Amino acid sequence: MEKSTETRTPSESARITWRWAVTMTKVRIRRAVAKKQFPRWHFVTFLGKKGGESRGVVDMIAVRKHHGKPHAGLNLGDELKIILIQINGGSAARPTPNDVRRLRVVAKIHGDCKILLAEWKRGKEAKFFNIRPKARVGEEDWTPVTKDADLSAIFR
Repeated sequence: MEKSTETRTPSESARITWRWAVTMTKVRIRRAVAKKQFPRWHFVTFLGKKGGESRGVVDMIAVRKHHGKPHAGLNLGDELKIILIQINGGSAARPTPNDVRRLRVVAKIHGDCKILLAEWKRGKEAKFFNIRPKARVGEEDWTPVTKDADLSAIFR
């Protein structure tokens, strides 16, 4: 049973908000890809010791088998598609320029996989943002994913 909001510590509130943000991120993705059930995306969420956010720049990964034309020497279904997801809930700040740099490095290490930012606020649907492939001086690192069709194209 959850405590009332008046008796929660700030860290408890942050943990609960983050867990809701994770849940609502998964809900929005599942809705966007509902028409294409196979192969299904699986989510791996990285939790800290007390069930909240863990260390590191990646909060969740979406992974599925790739059933397209395989690379030389591989069979159909050997490859994986991976999407790195940074999740913000409530009033959490956007990732810093250093966080964005680290996300790009992690994506490169894992085969240039896609990177998304998911933001969720209570009572609203999760919003998604795509990272720009390269940093541009004077421009935002994140571009909004405004339509479900765009989101489903990312999870194609």
